[in-house]
Amino acid sequence: QVQLVESGGGLVQAGGSLRLSCAASGRTLGSYAKGWFRQAPGKEREFVLAISWNGDITYYADSVKGRFTISRDNAKNAVYLQMNSLKPEDTAVYFCTADPNIQRIRTMPSVWGQGTQVTVSS
Repeated sequence: QVQLVESGGGLVQAGGSLRLSCAASGRTLGSYAKGWFRQAPGKEREFVLAISWNGDITYYADSVKGRFTISRDNAKNAVYLQMNSLKPEDTAVYFCTADPNIQRIRTMPSVWGQGTQVTVSS
């Protein structure tokens, strides 16, 4: 059974940066698209970014374009989320995801991590 484990969340001031990491265990997900969703208090879970298995294709939500970057290291079975210029509205639980299909990764990914809290203070 594959597991995704996120790390790197925490408290940061507005304008600051954080880097989230997500490691897969159980089996290699090198051929899977990977991504990130987030869920703010009282709101529905929303897509943030995704990257294809080889890194050639990336998708970004409009709300994070120019501020967030997704990358992956297949040798380490990992995916990363670099968040810059953070805003209070970025406060949410961030979930790492994976799916064999680059389109489904943006809507209904089949593998989810447990989530890590990111809090941005004003």
